[in-house]
Amino acid sequence: MPDALLLLTLVGLPFLSAIGAGLLPTHARNAAAWLAGMTAVAGIALLLAAYPTVEAGGVLRHEVAWMPSLGLNLVLRMDGFAWLFAGMVSGVGVLVIVYARYYMSADDPVPRFFAFLLAFMGSMTGVVIAGNLIQIAFFWELTSLFSFLLIGYWHHLAAARDGARMALTITATGGLCLFAGVLVLGHIVGSYDLDAVLAAGDRIRAHPLYLPALVLILLGALTKSAQFPFHFWLPHAMAAPTPVSAYLHSATLVKAGVFLMARLWPVLAGTDAWFWIVGTAGLATLLIGAYIAIFQHDLKGLLAYSTISHLGLITLLLGLNSELAMVAAIFHIINHATFKASLFMAAGIIDHETGTRDIRRLSGLNRFMPFTARLAMVAAAAMAGVPLLNGFLSKEMFFAEALSAEGPLPLLLDILPVAATVASAFSVAYSLRFIHGTFFGPDPVDLPLTPHEPPTWMRFPVEILVLACIIVGLFPAATVGPYLDMAAHAALGAATPEYSLAVWHGFNRPLLMSLVALVAGVSLYLLLQQHLKKGIEGAPLIGSLQGQRMFERAMVFLSWRLARTLEGLFGTRRLQPQLRLVVSVAVLAAGWTIYLRGLGPGNLTPSGIDPVLALLWAIGAVCALGAASQAKYHRLAALILLGGTGLVTCVTFVWFSAPDLALTQLLVEVVTTILLLLGLRWLPKRLEVPGARPSEVITTTRRLRDLGIAVTAGVGMAGLAFGVMTRFPPEILAEHFLERAYTEGGGTNVVNVILVDFRGFDTLGEITVLGVVALTAYALLRRFRPAPDSVDVPEQQRDQSAYDISRPGRREGDTVADWLLIPSVIARLLFPVIGLVAVYLLLRGHDLPGGGFAAGLTASIALILQYMLGGTQWVEARLRVLPLRWMGVGLLLATGTGLAAWAFGRPFLTSYFAYAKLPLIGSMPLASALVFDIGVFALVVGATMLTLIALAHQSVRGHRAAAPRPSDEPAAPATAPAATAMGDD
Repeated sequence: MPDALLLLTLVGLPFLSAIGAGLLPTHARNAAAWLAGMTAVAGIALLLAAYPTVEAGGVLRHEVAWMPSLGLNLVLRMDGFAWLFAGMVSGVGVLVIVYARYYMSADDPVPRFFAFLLAFMGSMTGVVIAGNLIQIAFFWELTSLFSFLLIGYWHHLAAARDGARMALTITATGGLCLFAGVLVLGHIVGSYDLDAVLAAGDRIRAHPLYLPALVLILLGALTKSAQFPFHFWLPHAMAAPTPVSAYLHSATLVKAGVFLMARLWPVLAGTDAWFWIVGTAGLATLLIGAYIAIFQHDLKGLLAYSTISHLGLITLLLGLNSELAMVAAIFHIINHATFKASLFMAAGIIDHETGTRDIRRLSGLNRFMPFTARLAMVAAAAMAGVPLLNGFLSKEMFFAEALSAEGPLPLLLDILPVAATVASAFSVAYSLRFIHGTFFGPDPVDLPLTPHEPPTWMRFPVEILVLACIIVGLFPAATVGPYLDMAAHAALGAATPEYSLAVWHGFNRPLLMSLVALVAGVSLYLLLQQHLKKGIEGAPLIGSLQGQRMFERAMVFLSWRLARTLEGLFGTRRLQPQLRLVVSVAVLAAGWTIYLRGLGPGNLTPSGIDPVLALLWAIGAVCALGAASQAKYHRLAALILLGGTGLVTCVTFVWFSAPDLALTQLLVEVVTTILLLLGLRWLPKRLEVPGARPSEVITTTRRLRDLGIAVTAGVGMAGLAFGVMTRFPPEILAEHFLERAYTEGGGTNVVNVILVDFRGFDTLGEITVLGVVALTAYALLRRFRPAPDSVDVPEQQRDQSAYDISRPGRREGDTVADWLLIPSVIARLLFPVIGLVAVYLLLRGHDLPGGGFAAGLTASIALILQYMLGGTQWVEARLRVLPLRWMGVGLLLATGTGLAAWAFGRPFLTSYFAYAKLPLIGSMPLASALVFDIGVFALVVGATMLTLIALAHQSVRGHRAAAPRPSDEPAAPATAPAATAMGDD
């Protein structure tokens, strides 16, 4: 299989399967499980196909041009180290999926669960095989997003919501720091390509920006791997379903941080700063996590803190600046994935079959669940470092490195072996508590469920993982040895040290430390029996230091107290002060620039003023001033005058030979005027409150201040425009586009070619923002509750309804229908005509004024006319607009046009044009940018109509809520009243 196809499939398949799982029916549990399982199995098959290459020391690499001019390309890169992590992601993923099939309730929306899990799997795979620093940061944040959805899967539980929010806040904030760090790192190297970065270790360490880059990157890594002082989020993630905990804590989310530190170890390690930051964080986490784990009463809480401790062990090894410690860290990453995943699954089985995870309520389960008990005992023994199991081997390597570590402070190095032994003793104690407290002792009483063995296939993943713990522990060199060697050489290259995976190294100091830790751990557990039986929450001495409490207080301070303070200083609910602040800052910024740089005359001689154009601008200025003066009390008049200003602007564009701008301005003016008219309907009335009006002096002062700001801003913009138009730079950007518009873009309308070709990436971002804004406006309007004085049906419409009701043979609304009969018929006849004009503008846009945006607004106007004259209910009974589908299709077409360029080896959004010879028509120009423009067209139609429909439905709901009471019915007028402007809306 070609490298490109293999790597793209490995990353893309989980995301495609996630979409498929999300589209399945809610209760299609088996179908979703099979889809997820086969996806993970396919990932393993792809990794097996790649193994011969990476095992020989090769690197699979595929690069797709994205923005080559900026050095930003999409790079997928797999060496032995990335292969190992990708294998853990897919291998443990298969077992978790099988386990989840039997763990999740049939009442849960299981397809949604597997959709989130698959998307997370794809994100984690993207992190480990990304070959570009920016890509790593992108996939990194995706893991934070999808882990948030997984942790909060049971969103009806407050603990799940709080845990998900905490995890997202901590890890996403760390991700932002990581993004800033990789930007600095890319700046140091001059490239974001991972191969270039890994080859520039000496340059990076010698650079003045090394320390800022190191701190930022480590903030991302330490928050993700729950290292002190960011460790507190991980235990609260236990509110997630147990399959999520098993997956996130063993092979994926929390391993991302240590993966990144190991990935960048060759270029960032080897300095005192690395030793102090990474080593100190790892040592503190190792001890604190192990100590707190002993006193946890929740099985998953105990395992969560043990995960924190073991991640601290890995981090400490990475911080020792030793190649052999690096190998030990990779080895322990593998071992931890096996025994921790099996222990979480065992805890989930206990919870699933007994109804509780509280150790204080559990005991004697060995007699009810003997097979599960044996499996959990072996896995816990591996976690404790018992000989002949895999955890013992990597812990022996840790002890050896603790004894031989070198660093800047000898006293710390003398303490390190003692701390390692103490932490190991703690791990023995909490492992013993997990086993003894759960499976031994008297029979449990008052359990929610009668304990029994789980289904065979639910226990099967645990059996596989426990078998791996035993086989690796007995035959390490023959089983895990080749994979560890492959990963170590990929990460360290020629610096890979000699090491041995033998089970017996003789009676030496690391073995003595292991024996001491085992004896001390058993003794400690026996000494703590009385304290543990009391069921006291929290660990002694540090129980009051609760990370959640500190996090909540920090969030309250940031999101409430500080936000309220800043809002009180700078914020207001009135639009006028906000505009005043924005305009004042802009004026000051412009004035400061002029003060620093000066303002001289231009190099072009101004031409004479055309009296017709001057008159036109005078009309526009009068309309603008009139709109400003009438805006407070006469909103409709202000809107009409504002429309006059817009029309003057449109004519000005025509005057200066800018037909594209004129057309767009005209269409935007029409659409926004109508939408603003609909919005004005729901604004509350402005009433003068007696006694609330300030003194005349204060009012005059405020008005003069605002007038001064407005005049300054207006004169400044006029001066800026005059300065630009009286200067001719040596080189103008327009020449570049004029020369290449037809030869490279295939169009003679330079403006449109710029939008859909040269700056297509900008346009794609803009229409995406437009879609987001439309969705936001729709969501806000659905929850909008207008002011009470705006809910009542307008008086004119009440008079019309009363007239219709009082006349025999007439129905309510007939008067409106009579008055609007001719306009509505004309609008319906014009509907296909305007639609045809929209298609015409769309198709000609590449060579003549028009394009997708103008065509989309034109089509929207055709639909808006139907709503205005026919009414919301009449239109929607006959025409289904479905704006969300329009928006979705538009984004897919625009994005798909860019992606299609990759199929031909071109950068994203590279366009292609050719001439097609059609019968009778002859030669016809065709450009791929037309498909992009169709996407713009569809999204503009969808976004405009979504906003319109939200406003129209607000009218329908408002009229229903304001149904007139009999006592409120006005007397029937003698003559028919005038019709309203919006039909039955």
